[in-house]
Amino acid sequence: METFSIISIITIAFLGSFGHCVGMCGGIVVAYSSTKIKSSWTKQIQAISHLIYSLGRTTTYTLLGAIFGFVGGVVSFDNMTSGILLLTTGVMMMLIGLSLMGKIKFLTSIEHSCSKSPLYQKTFKQLLSSNSFFSFYLLGMLNGLLPCGFVYVFAVTAASTGSPFWGAVVMMIFGLSTIPAMFSLGFFVGLFKQSNFRDIFIKVASYLVIIFGIYIAYLGYEYLSDPTKSILSCHI
Repeated sequence: METFSIISIITIAFLGSFGHCVGMCGGIVVAYSSTKIKSSWTKQIQAISHLIYSLGRTTTYTLLGAIFGFVGGVVSFDNMTSGILLLTTGVMMMLIGLSLMGKIKFLTSIEHSCSKSPLYQKTFKQLLSSNSFFSFYLLGMLNGLLPCGFVYVFAVTAASTGSPFWGAVVMMIFGLSTIPAMFSLGFFVGLFKQSNFRDIFIKVASYLVIIFGIYIAYLGYEYLSDPTKSILSCHI
């Protein structure tokens, strides 16, 4: 993977998590923080609980990345399919950036939450009633399965690598980069509810998403216009 791509993924995921992810998944963090974490627990134990939850999310993202990377490797037979996949990724990222700005409603149209599913609700309640460390991990894995526009676009990026390994790496980097926001939310719920604070991160993240989307789309254009270009999995 190119250094530019890795830095871009980290930056976009980190900043975006303080805006979009806090707004979308914040309710789950608040729910388990107020229900599962006891006031009698030390700060160290509470911190470990939040980290285990986030590692659960990252595990799910990493597994999804490997799956999407494998699928991308199967469909990326030539430069044309690779270029189309990259163009799709780039366009999706630009649309998400515009959605974060409030210009369009792209994110709301693709984020159909499955939290109302009977199976999800039953599993969520069971995990919420347990105080074991492993239940925090499983709850994080469950949260990682929720539909999310940010997850979608990085999943497509993972597919663009055409490799299960690099696909997993892309999604692992994404998951790890969102930990600071979700971890901090457990301790500073009020701070992240302040609209000005969230708006700053959303605005910065939206511009970065669009810029990275343009870059990815340009890579797609290169693959479509240059039949001699090397294989995609060696480039990203």
